[in-house]
Amino acid sequence: ISGGPLVSLAIATNLLAALTGSASGGLTIALDALGDTYLQIARTAHIDPALMHRIAVIGSGTLDSLPHNGAVVTLLAVCGSTHRKSYFDMVMANIVGPIIALVVVIALGSVLGSF
Repeated sequence: ISGGPLVSLAIATNLLAALTGSASGGLTIALDALGDTYLQIARTAHIDPALMHRIAVIGSGTLDSLPHNGAVVTLLAVCGSTHRKSYFDMVMANIVGPIIALVVVIALGSVLGSF
């Protein structure tokens, strides 16, 4: 994936979290399957592994709030709401905000290194 290892890792964890509907599930799969590869890439590119981990964790917490997420379904049931009524607000708070934060952390990490 073009954009460098930080962008690549962010996209990988985003997609896996989206597929599983779970931040922890997506992160576990990403790190189990790709962790050694990204650790090698980090060493080769002189990127602090802590920054790579931070990107992976933030990336996994973005698209995990898709409609098939168990927590979303439970929250809507407990609140007596529906996807139709509430999902736009959830997207803005649980997906758009974290994606903006992820972009900022990638930009800062690319310029400043680990912080």
